Amino acid sequence: MATIERSRPDLDAHARATRAAFPEVVGELREGLGARLVAYLAGVGETRAVNEWVEGKRTPGDETQQRLRFALRITIPIVAADSPEIAQAWFQGLNPQLEDRSPARLLREGALDEVGPMIVAAQRAFLVGG
Repeated sequence: MATIERSRPDLDAHARATRAAFPEVVGELREGLGARLVAYLAGVGETRAVNEWVEGKRTPGDETQQRLRFALRITIPIVAADSPEIAQAWFQGLNPQLEDRSPARLLREGALDEVGPMIVAAQRAFLVGG
């Protein structure tokens, strides 16, 4: 994953996740979270779909693209502060900021406009407090 050089890593992550071509988004997300977790977030049962998105052979629907762009926005600062392994653990772990639900499950199952702000708040609390 590319490093963040601005004083506001959350803004840089948002800009990258928004502006990048979708295959780049999925590629960076796959690098940070692994293909299995990306597939889970996208609601697909196989990593082959993730790999085909990276290669530009397939494109998921708009809702899936929005979820994965959001996931990248959350992933970039965690990886920059810690590591891909920590980002994976954070996404999969039960989070007290999220009523002991995992960010991955919320992102996969919830409406993005409802769960997104909660996930952002939990990510920021994690980055500040560890």
